[in-house]
Amino acid sequence: MIDSQTAPFAAFVLRVTSGALFLSHGLTKVFVFTIPGTVGFFESLGFPALFAYLVIFAELAGGLALITGTATRIAALALIPTLLGATFVHAGNGFSFASQGGGWEYPAFWIAVQIAIVFLGSGAFALKLPLQQRWAQ
Repeated sequence: MIDSQTAPFAAFVLRVTSGALFLSHGLTKVFVFTIPGTVGFFESLGFPALFAYLVIFAELAGGLALITGTATRIAALALIPTLLGATFVHAGNGFSFASQGGGWEYPAFWIAVQIAIVFLGSGAFALKLPLQQRWAQ
């Protein structure tokens, strides 16, 4: 049984914390690893340089969208391919993220969180845009 009085606040907490983590990851790629460093890392894994830019954009834009509650369902759904890529990259390192190079359970869990956000929607305290459809909230 879902408590309809508190569920919007639970969705808010899940949305904002997930968004903050995405924003943090994107900013780390920009300011700590640097964009050229991130591009080099992606290329060392066999991915095209373009993927690094797309991931940085997805993490920054998706994180902000989740934090503000703007097009929440679309943002959460759009972030899943990035997380599938991260799960793939970490798959050979074992289950635990404490493993050398980080394991696959953290990005896999984050996929589950995004799926939950897609089903829950924005929750409380979301920015409502005039043209935003119900399915995007």
